[in-house]
Amino acid sequence: MPEPDGGPVRAREPFRARLGRRVLAMVALGGLLGGTARYALGLTLPAPAGTFPLTTFAINVSGSFLLALLLVYVLEIWPPTRYVRAFAGVGFLGSFTTFSAWMVDTDRLLGHGHPAVAAVNVFGSLAAGLAATVLGLAVGRLARRARGATRSGRGRRYGWWVR
Repeated sequence: MPEPDGGPVRAREPFRARLGRRVLAMVALGGLLGGTARYALGLTLPAPAGTFPLTTFAINVSGSFLLALLLVYVLEIWPPTRYVRAFAGVGFLGSFTTFSAWMVDTDRLLGHGHPAVAAVNVFGSLAAGLAATVLGLAVGRLARRARGATRSGRGRRYGWWVR
């Protein structure tokens, strides 16, 4: 079947080619920085064996807040962007907040015979993460109203990093 413009049918480009190397580079750079930040915080503020993993909890809850806030800015305030969401949302916050660290901490608590603390970790992290997300959305939308900025062109102009 011919293309809508009447030209010959072209093979569909692979996903990788459509994604773009710059976007992948932004995800990789964000992931490097976010994972490094998580690791550094874990080394700086380690949780003793059998105690509540406060560092992982704080990282995941703050990351939930920041991701929600970022998404309001990217989707509702800033002009269309290609790199901010890839760098900050997928890369940095994706590697900063990880399900695996949360579950490893839970498994360690169970392995050390602390099922009640493990349950608090699972359900407390879920509740706090959800609350932080709702708060991040609310703060972002309050900022949007205060600035009167939308994607329709109002608000200040941004540099190359938000394109």
